[in-house]
Amino acid sequence: MSLSLGRTRSGAESDLAGRGPMLLAMVLAVLGYQINATMLSPALPDVIERLGTTTAAAGLSQTLFFLMAAIGQVTLARLSDQRGRKPMMILCAFVLILGNLLCVFAPNIEVFIAGRILQGVSAAMFTLAFLTLNQLLTPAGFGKAAGIITAVNGGLAGVDAIAGGQIADTIGFRGIFVCSTLIAVAGLVGVHRYVPDVPPTTADTRFDSRGIAALALGLTGVLVGLAQGAAWGWTSVLTLGFLLGGLASLVFFVLSQKSATNPVIDLDVLASRRAWPLLITTICTLGGAFGAVALTIPLFSQDARVGLGLSAVTAAVLFLTPIQLIGVISAPLTGRLGPKIGWRRIVVTGAVANLVIFVFATFFLHSEWILVTSLAALGVTYGGFMLTGLNGLAVTTAPKDKPGSLSGLNGACFGIGASLGIALASAMITAGSDAGGVTEAGYQHAMYAALALLAIGVVTAFLIQRPDPADGADADADEPQLVIAHH
Repeated sequence: MSLSLGRTRSGAESDLAGRGPMLLAMVLAVLGYQINATMLSPALPDVIERLGTTTAAAGLSQTLFFLMAAIGQVTLARLSDQRGRKPMMILCAFVLILGNLLCVFAPNIEVFIAGRILQGVSAAMFTLAFLTLNQLLTPAGFGKAAGIITAVNGGLAGVDAIAGGQIADTIGFRGIFVCSTLIAVAGLVGVHRYVPDVPPTTADTRFDSRGIAALALGLTGVLVGLAQGAAWGWTSVLTLGFLLGGLASLVFFVLSQKSATNPVIDLDVLASRRAWPLLITTICTLGGAFGAVALTIPLFSQDARVGLGLSAVTAAVLFLTPIQLIGVISAPLTGRLGPKIGWRRIVVTGAVANLVIFVFATFFLHSEWILVTSLAALGVTYGGFMLTGLNGLAVTTAPKDKPGSLSGLNGACFGIGASLGIALASAMITAGSDAGGVTEAGYQHAMYAALALLAIGVVTAFLIQRPDPADGADADADEPQLVIAHH
């Protein structure tokens, strides 16, 4: 056994002072993935046109992208406990670059989807960055650094969504993946050069590949079934096959974890009130907010028949840019606040505020400026409080002997929540369509679904176990982190 003591500095500012190159490298590494999530949305029509595919196929590529983000995070975060954080970060960068190249040169939608799957797996870079920072910095230093990384999770202050549409209109969607590749290469070089080798936190044991396969099949079956159910028919053999097959795989996964020597998910951790309420809160928060902001409101705002009838650029400027711009500012501020007042309090406050804001957005959907104001407020409550708070709480309350267990699960729930939100919103909108297209009721029902998810998230947020002061989750901001590694 070797003991490695985190850098002992007086205060978080000095704690971060010598870590600038490392933090920049992590920002570039996660940004390479993130722009594939934010820049592509306005370019989807270009993807459909240039690859000669359908809207359903393009939507499936988005569902699988976020689904693989969930699987990649829970898998690689857990594996990093055994193999080390830095090797897994380098692996993520290579996988992202390969996925980008497939999309750049994709001759058809099948190759494009394969590239999107690989890009999704690289989402684990976020969780790996949080885990590495938590091992190297003091609690206050981690809070500030986590806020910066979380700010990247919201995109480039809304500029990326507008830039994605501009790139699609000029050189085509492939230019987005060229940009991502250049950033990913810079991130790879930075991680290799500036991120230290943090020692593994668990002994080298056999990885549970059987459990990972069952988890991947289960999540794929359920989420693809939900996403495509309205198009295939909810009682069709294909839909029922995906849903029931996915559920069966998830049941097998849970049972297999009980006998696995090194399970992907520690069921004891999962059963704890520090875990399952947090994970459900993450899923419901992402499902409610992401389904509405990334799908329902963009479609409604551009619908000339029953919506606001705005152009794509105007809709992006009004309804996407404010959330991301304010989130870039509020996430680092929340990161500073979290260690002082407690990450759980941040999460509970954000969950309640999100629900209240969405009540206004739902019932004043046709009021353009109330909608703009409501979504801008989400930049603080969702982009700042919830995204930063959920990540901070998952990292700081995880078992000390398995630090990747809870944060990996929570990272997976971000992807699951996003996929679930898109699937439910799409199903509600499709079900509310008539011969003339989507009806006002379709959009309204999609917003009601978002409200229901957020309401569940409020309840589960209150159920999250309060951190035990003995665990050091909210310890003195200037105390150094003690990293214990086994060799």
